[in-house]
Amino acid sequence: MNRVIITFILSVITLTPIMAQQKIVQTAGRQQLGEFAPEFAHLNDDILFGEVWSRNDLLSLRDRSLVTITSLISMGITDTSLVYHLQEAKKNGITRTEIAEILTHIAFYAGWPKAWAAFRLAKDVWNDDIKGDDAKAEFARSMIFPIGEPNTAYAKYFIGNSYLAQVATEQIPFANVTFEPGCRNNWHIHKAEKGGGQMLVGVAGRGWYQEEGKDPVEILPGTVINIPANVKHWHGAAKDSWFAHLAFAVPGEESENVWLEPVTDEEYSKLP
Repeated sequence: MNRVIITFILSVITLTPIMAQQKIVQTAGRQQLGEFAPEFAHLNDDILFGEVWSRNDLLSLRDRSLVTITSLISMGITDTSLVYHLQEAKKNGITRTEIAEILTHIAFYAGWPKAWAAFRLAKDVWNDDIKGDDAKAEFARSMIFPIGEPNTAYAKYFIGNSYLAQVATEQIPFANVTFEPGCRNNWHIHKAEKGGGQMLVGVAGRGWYQEEGKDPVEILPGTVINIPANVKHWHGAAKDSWFAHLAFAVPGEESENVWLEPVTDEEYSKLP
């Protein structure tokens, strides 16, 4: 196992109580390859799953799921085998919020494109966790990161309703921010004496980013916006689309957010 995978496992696996050993029954090998490659089917069903995966008195099934999906994504394997192991990870207790954090962590070690490919699969696996048939629920099912709670603490700096889900608080703190159609935040500045600023990564829907004196930039899933410190700007949803982005706080010295005037309806109406 390479150092990347070991680093990830050590950083995210939560120690769980030792549990009674559970025998894993697997038949996929014999069903799909039993006649063509009976020995491989035997090794897959009886050894890999029947013995290795069944040693859950040493590592929990949840931990083995973490190791397996990390290994597959690190190798760029995003086919049906990853789908299967994502489904098993869900059965083994990994939640929607946790898989979002796990895949985000993997992205920094195994590569951003690999994580994006895994996110598309994970989103489908965890979709049925979201109930409801309104526009908000439909949008929530379109992304893997949670919408979170109403962004009441900063509501006075937004036009329209927004939602905040803190994804990580250590190393590089970041949150998923969701905007209803037409919602945008006020003009603001991330001040810093040194370093500082913010990064945005589009997650779902369509939105906008604009710096003072410059043309607006459309944000789609995968769009990365680098916001230098001390630059006046705003961001938010398009008129006709829900929108979500990850917001990464860039560490800096003597940093603070300074909230300014709202983006007027006249300014906003000029967007394409």
